[in-house]
Amino acid sequence: MTSSANTGGTGEQSGRTGGTDGGTSEYDVVVLGAGPVGENFAERARAAGLSVAVVESELVGGECSYWACMPSKALLRPVITQADARRVPGVRGQVEGPLDAEAVLAHRDAFASQWKDDGQVQWLDGIGARLYRGQGRLDGTRRVTVTAPDGARRTLTARHAVAVCTGSRAVLPQLPGMDGARPWTSREATSAESVPPRLAVVGGGVVGVEMATAWQALGSRVTLLARDRGLLPRMEPFAGELVAESLRGAGAEVRLGVSVTSVHREGGTVTLGLDDGGSVQAEEVLFATGRAPRTEDLGLETVGLEPGGWLDVDDSCRVYGFDWLYAVGDVNHRALLTHQGKYQARIAGAALAARAQGVPLLESDPWGAHAATADHRAVPQVVFTDPEVAAVGPTLAEAEAAGHRVRAVDYDLSGVAGAALFVDGYRGKARMLVDLDREVLLGVTFVGPGVGELLQSATLAVAGEIPVERLWHAVPAYPTISEVWLRLLETYRG
Repeated sequence: MTSSANTGGTGEQSGRTGGTDGGTSEYDVVVLGAGPVGENFAERARAAGLSVAVVESELVGGECSYWACMPSKALLRPVITQADARRVPGVRGQVEGPLDAEAVLAHRDAFASQWKDDGQVQWLDGIGARLYRGQGRLDGTRRVTVTAPDGARRTLTARHAVAVCTGSRAVLPQLPGMDGARPWTSREATSAESVPPRLAVVGGGVVGVEMATAWQALGSRVTLLARDRGLLPRMEPFAGELVAESLRGAGAEVRLGVSVTSVHREGGTVTLGLDDGGSVQAEEVLFATGRAPRTEDLGLETVGLEPGGWLDVDDSCRVYGFDWLYAVGDVNHRALLTHQGKYQARIAGAALAARAQGVPLLESDPWGAHAATADHRAVPQVVFTDPEVAAVGPTLAEAEAAGHRVRAVDYDLSGVAGAALFVDGYRGKARMLVDLDREVLLGVTFVGPGVGELLQSATLAVAGEIPVERLWHAVPAYPTISEVWLRLLETYRG
């Protein structure tokens, strides 16, 4: 049996799940992956009047909803709240005891929707997209074969586009003993049902430092092992220094410049061999050592692409060499962040709609509706540690390597009245990078308690390319931490 979805409306098949009863169905757009990126791409396509099929092999809502952003921040929020409260007079005496780990884990479970996707499925149904559960694979130009959990197969064809929005997965290093070690990846770290007495964390990037922060506060004795000479190596060096200092102050052991050479589990204990000849023992070990694209089983070979690789795209997120294939989110390796992937989906969805309607793309405008320019110039990120780290744009080293004539302007956040009021003994630092040729900001980094909420102002300044002279007239309210903007500008002016 062959059926065809309605191009303009929801269509006879839209809004229902399942339906893998053999045969072929035709849609305007087929989306592989129902995480936040796939959902946003589908929503933009539906808003343009295109019929959409979405294929998902796991839970609708994806990594962010169940194993990354939401559960990790639900774990971290009580940790940061307690750390801040302990530095506020009149409150610190009320929060000196340990966190209620059981309550924190239950809070995490709620934010992960108990690992059920009913609400997300209902949302897809509400926008008129058709959900197919199963493994979707390309099967030539504009064709996708879906294999349902019961083994039934169905073919979907796309009139306009197929979008690969399958995200990325954690990578485990090839080490002796790894096969029997039962290591944690980011998924296990955010969904564990109990607190291990000892936890070894391998990797000093964002996942490593956030999970070290969370589990140390929940009662684990954490050892963090990083092969780099500092934590958060892709950010300004002072960010990693302040986070390492805080982790050590909280009781974690932080060891830098060390690599794991072997892993061995015997019973409930795992032993890590180190390149300095030492070893570390723990009940659990988390490897936070990188990500790989989830493209190894998508049928890329049927259209001449290499399975398992990142997909190179233009600024509309269309794969180079194809007029119908899009790769949006982590799979294109532009910026592995949920909010950036959703931004790409909005851009790509608008570009797809324009192409489907025969409307010329605004390709000459780098900040227009059809170009994901922020991926290159204004990527914001918050690391939810104690202290928080918030940054947008390049670091000083990256800006100089790119050939910019730049000046770094630093300010000690403890000198801002709002920061001193926020917590006693506030420790933090701010840096803005000024492009000396254009007198605009290239990048901004804040480190300190509560700075995550400062980041959007920095992102607006960088993405908007607001002249420094105009920023001088953006008066910060007193006494807030945002007054650091005035202090940075005063420092720049001299």
